[in-house]
Formats: sequence, structure tokens, C-alpha cells
Amino acid sequence: MTASELPRRAPGASGRTYTPMEPQPGAPIRDLRLRAADSWEKFMRRAESRPEAGT
Repeated sequence: MTASELPRRAPGASGRTYTPMEPQPGAPIRDLRLRAADSWEKFMRRAESRPEAGT
């Protein structure tokens, strides 16, 4: 089946709406998770730039 044989759809909203999930009780807020991810990246970059200990 080629694309020209497919039925045409009118553009527009499907009627579905996106509702974000409610965070679990005790789960960190988004800002905290983003800050932690940024700190982890900095930590990993520093660890990669250091020479191996003991060699």
C-alpha cells in the first residue's frame, strides 16, 4: 500500500489531553531532580579528568 492509497485525515486535535502524572509521595520535585542530575554530570566530568589513583 502506498501513501497515496491511505485515507486522508484532517489536521487538528485528537480530543485527547495530556495530564501530567501526580508525583509519588516522598518523590523529589522536578527542580531537585534536575539539580541533582547537573551535579552528577559535573562529578563524572571531574572524575574522568583525574589521573587513576595507584598507578
